[in-house]
Amino acid sequence: MRLDLSHLAWPFFNAPHRRFAMAIAGWAQRDLPAYIDHADVDRSCRDLVRALGEGGWLKAVVPGAYGGLSPALDVRTLCLAREILAWNEGLADFALAMQGLGTGSISLFGSDEIKAKYLPPVREGRHIAAFALSEPGAGSDVAALTTTATKDGPRHVRLDGLKTWISNGGIADHYVVFARTGEAPGAKGLSAFVVDADAPGLTIAERIDTIAPHPLASIRFESCRIPVANRLGAPGEGFKVAMATLDIFRSTVGAAALGLARRALDEAVARSLTRRVYGAPLADLQLTQASLADSAVDIDAAALLVYRAAWTKDRGAARTRRESSAAKLFATEMGQRVIDRAVQLHGGTGVCEGVKVESLYREIRALRIYEGASEVQKMIIARELLRSQEPAERAAAE
Repeated sequence: MRLDLSHLAWPFFNAPHRRFAMAIAGWAQRDLPAYIDHADVDRSCRDLVRALGEGGWLKAVVPGAYGGLSPALDVRTLCLAREILAWNEGLADFALAMQGLGTGSISLFGSDEIKAKYLPPVREGRHIAAFALSEPGAGSDVAALTTTATKDGPRHVRLDGLKTWISNGGIADHYVVFARTGEAPGAKGLSAFVVDADAPGLTIAERIDTIAPHPLASIRFESCRIPVANRLGAPGEGFKVAMATLDIFRSTVGAAALGLARRALDEAVARSLTRRVYGAPLADLQLTQASLADSAVDIDAAALLVYRAAWTKDRGAARTRRESSAAKLFATEMGQRVIDRAVQLHGGTGVCEGVKVESLYREIRALRIYEGASEVQKMIIARELLRSQEPAERAAAE
């Protein structure tokens, strides 16, 4: 079974995109299985990160310039990487994506010194990165963060608080941490810092088990002293740092959902051609054909939204919040529908451990929540729509 890459002919892509996609698809199908052990996800993620670095694939998510301004990430390349890896193995997509999310803020807002220290080892697969934003009382509502960073002498700050749902928690070498520094109320009083995993006062409060196992943890900061020089951006720019990072990576979550959904449809087609019911292939039933057709259309629509958002960002648009939110919202909800149909077509086999569609069913669920739940994406899309109409409405009123 091979991933259909016929959409590479779409005008969203150029020759380098096509070469990259074909190369990583070949590598993933050939080499990925050797690094996967679902009984030990920590070791698997470390092995995957190392393999992705050695293969050069992390260049897609971690820029290569460490002096001056880093080149902008090519979001289409990142989306292609996530789609292809997710089709093959969800844990591989996770390993690549978190290397990007845990360094995106550094690439965009870090000083030359911070970039030179943290980006090369992540890009090469020697270090593991993490992004520590969520808290027990603050997930999609970033303005509700309560972790604090208070001055501790002229060159240090002290972090205190608890972060949770942190991907790569417990195995990361550094965390990008968002904390309240108090320059203003709400979202305008946050700052971002890079914190080494071995910093005194940083502890793993608990490891979190989920239906699709990934390295996940709650992280506690108790008088965790770090250099002010590890701040990303200016004081009080933490919300800006977080949103700029998520604006790049949000559409890539849709790409991961797209890869999972494509694999589910491929599995469903194979099952419907080989499974016989009432003396004929399952594929001969009109209800089966309707299910497959619905999934195919869903996937095409999601792909267009995902790669429109990535293309728009790569063309230099200052804001792509509406496009990236639409891509994430539709693709993740679509992925849930397509995978559910695939499980249904498998019958009882579809809920048996070890069957591909069963693991896809577990993998897709979190994508509708992390990096902004579906309900939050609807709020963003509506706000952007209303904001775009405000000048015209004012002009009409005048």
